[in-house]
Formats: sequence, C-alpha cells, structure tokens
Amino acid sequence: MATAKSIDWDAIIRDPRFQNLHRRKTTFLWGLMALSVVYFLLLPIGAAYYPELFKIRVWGVVNFGLLFALSQFVVIFAIAVLYSRKASRDFDSVAAQLVADFTDGASAQSAGPILPPGAVAPKGALP
Repeated sequence: MATAKSIDWDAIIRDPRFQNLHRRKTTFLWGLMALSVVYFLLLPIGAAYYPELFKIRVWGVVNFGLLFALSQFVVIFAIAVLYSRKASRDFDSVAAQLVADFTDGASAQSAGPILPPGAVAPKGALP
C-alpha cells in the first residue's frame, strides 16, 4: 500500500502531466464558477432592474421571478453533473496514471488512499 513516505510529492508537482492536469482542471473550475456566479447574480440584478419581467404570471400565482429563482437549483445540479462527467472522463485517468507512476510501482487501483505528508487516514479507510 502507498504511504506518504513512498510518494515523492515534489516530483509529482514537477511532472509536466500534473502541471497540465492542474492547469486544465483549474481553468475548467474557474469557468464553472464564473457561470454559476453570473447566473446567481442575475436574480437580484433582474429583480432590481427589471421588476416587471419578474412579476409576469406564468401559471396561477407562480411568476417568472419564482421560476427563475427555482431554476438556480437546476443549474447548480447541472453544473455538478457536468463537473462529475468531465472529471471522470478527463481528470481522473490522468491522476490515476500519475499515482501509479509515483507509488513504487504499485497500481493506482491497489494503492489505497494516497495521503499527503502528515495526513491521517480516517478510521476504517485503510484495508
């Protein structure tokens, strides 16, 4: 099993594959964050500057403003699904390959949890 002593964390950080993975993941996450912040801020800005739009009744007492507010839950869920799929498809495979390359020849699947120096695994997390 991989332990903190068997992994050269500095070598992983210097590895161009890790740097590329970190840059791609950071760029993707900043884009998702910007999208979510803009969508979130559209509610108070829209309500302040376009109150007549937000008062339009859609169905009974349900108006556009209420639907827009509730749509934020849908958008956040969609962002979470998008990130999960992107991570599974692109980021996790590169990370697993890096772990496999830097854990004394052990495969990423059998390595168990990889902990940074000084970290303690939760009780029951180790095989």
